[in-house]
Amino acid sequence: MAAAVASSCCASTSARPLVRRAGSRSGKLWWAGGVRKARLLSISATAAAPSGVDYAAGTGAAADDDAVAALKVKLLSAVSGLNRGLAASQEDLDRADAAARELEAAAGGGPVDLERDMDKLQGRWRLVYSSAFSSRTLGGSRPGPPTGRLLPITLGQVFQRIDVVSKDFDNIVDVELGAPWPLPPVELTATLAHKFEIIGTSSIKITFDKTTVKTKGNLSQLPPLEVPRIPDNLRPPSNTGSGEFEVTYLDGDTRITRGDRGELRVFVIS
Repeated sequence: MAAAVASSCCASTSARPLVRRAGSRSGKLWWAGGVRKARLLSISATAAAPSGVDYAAGTGAAADDDAVAALKVKLLSAVSGLNRGLAASQEDLDRADAAARELEAAAGGGPVDLERDMDKLQGRWRLVYSSAFSSRTLGGSRPGPPTGRLLPITLGQVFQRIDVVSKDFDNIVDVELGAPWPLPPVELTATLAHKFEIIGTSSIKITFDKTTVKTKGNLSQLPPLEVPRIPDNLRPPSNTGSGEFEVTYLDGDTRITRGDRGELRVFVIS
């Protein structure tokens, strides 16, 4: 079988005699049927050198972003469970202040440019912590009604609603007023309307306009009531109707402010 295959595959070549080409001095033999020329196809593939890529580029920025995100979590964890500061001890105040300063430093350590980042102020912000509330009064470091002492007042959620177009700056406070038994407590929302302006680079000045009270719950059908404003000559010197504070940290969902009396406040977008 092997001999037959070999005979078959070689038959076409063995049928043509080998001859010496005329004029050839090399003595090489050629097929009598002609010359079979082999063409060699040379393919050269040249890979383009990769453009210079700096794999370290952006790593620093990403690391900074991760550090800021971690410090935000640390701050929010430090103030959680403090009932917006009403239950804060001196140790809690120190821990929250240290965490806030770490975040402020990680974000650049410089003043916030409110003219550039004005749009980041827009929205409804929920207060998660105020060091001023540790005084156990709704006025913070300024005189205000006490909570849980002489008056049966329970502080609920506190918001700031900021409109950068109309320059409206409203402090919105949910309050529960105790009532004699068997009457249920009265729930209401007080809106302290202000106008604001930017001072310098990172400070905001607010000027009081009016206070509106709206009942909730079973009394929600009652219309809003505008509280008469105290005449300027009867107002305590500590309550001038205006105030200033500095925004020390601001991004799309977290804001830190420090008041003109050193109050630390932390807000998250609502």
